Formats: sequence, structure tokens, C-alpha cells
Amino acid sequence: MRIVVTANGTDLDAQASPVFGRCPVYVFVDTETMAFEAVENPAIGAPGGAGIQAAQFVVERGAQAVVTGNTGPNAYNVLQSANVSVHLFGGGTVREAVEAYKAGGLRSIAGANVQAHAGMGMGRGMGRGRGRGMGMGRGVAMPQAAMESRPTTTGSREEEIVSLKDTAGALRKQLAEVIERLDRLEKGE
Repeated sequence: MRIVVTANGTDLDAQASPVFGRCPVYVFVDTETMAFEAVENPAIGAPGGAGIQAAQFVVERGAQAVVTGNTGPNAYNVLQSANVSVHLFGGGTVREAVEAYKAGGLRSIAGANVQAHAGMGMGRGMGRGRGRGMGMGRGVAMPQAAMESRPTTTGSREEEIVSLKDTAGALRKQLAEVIERLDRLEKGE
């Protein structure tokens, strides 16, 4: 079976990415042989519709399942219409994600697990509002999972663990982006 794992690098030992539409790399893996192909996400810099474009891309490349941390409603709808299942992975390497998938240890979702535009990350747009601020839209979007006041505990213990791992992964990514931006600002970039 050919699956795709969202990743921050180009091999099986790369860290899995917690976002779907704007992850840096898609690693397509044959679950039988572990042969893989890493492809940069062509939609990562899209000004809008990254989730839809990314979903169409992975479908066109033959993915039969997606392993990721978060999937928005637009991407999910494209994947669902192509009969591509989506499975949540709480963090680790691409290899660990594939092994967890093969072992049946990943929860599949029956709908988006974040709101639209939750993975926008560090925006650089000028904004469309009528605000009079001097900012350039360089804020960091809070991952939907982190915006929740507390984790949902209506599911099983295993579901809560997956949910908390997803939240931790999204927060790790956000923290890395904030630190990177701070470093650039301190260097005068």
C-alpha cells in the first residue's frame, strides 16, 4: 500500500510534520517494502487553498492513506472524495509513523480535526482589514488544538493520548517557528 506521511525532512528518519496542507515535505512510502519518495510540498507557499492543492497533489501521486497531525475541512473533503483515509500521528519520525500505521495503531478520522486555515503558521500578508496598525501580519497563528481551553475527554484514554500528542506536536512546531522568527529579528533580518 502507498501511504504518505507529512514530514519536516526528506527521509524515513525525518520528523513527521503535525500539519497537512503546509508541511514542508510529503514522504510517500510503500508499506510492504518501505521504499520511499520524498517530494517537496508544492502548495506550502500558496496564498490560499493550500490544503485543497496539497490534497489533490497527494491523491494524484497515488496515496491511499495520509498520516499527519492535523487536517482541515477543505483538505479532508478532497481526500475523502478520493477514498483516501486520514490517520492521526502524534509525533516522531516518518519511519515510526509508517510502523504505527502498519501495526494498526493510528486512529483514522471521520472529518477534519482542525478548523479551516488553522495551519497557516507564520503569515506574511498585509491583511485585508481596516485596522490602522503598522504591523505587517507577522504574527503566529495558534494551532487549533492549542486554542482549546482544555483537551476533550469524551473519548477513550487512547483517543485522549492521541489528542494530547497532536496538541504537543503542534505546539512544538509553533514554538520552533517563534524561536526562528525571534532569532531573525534579533539578527536584524
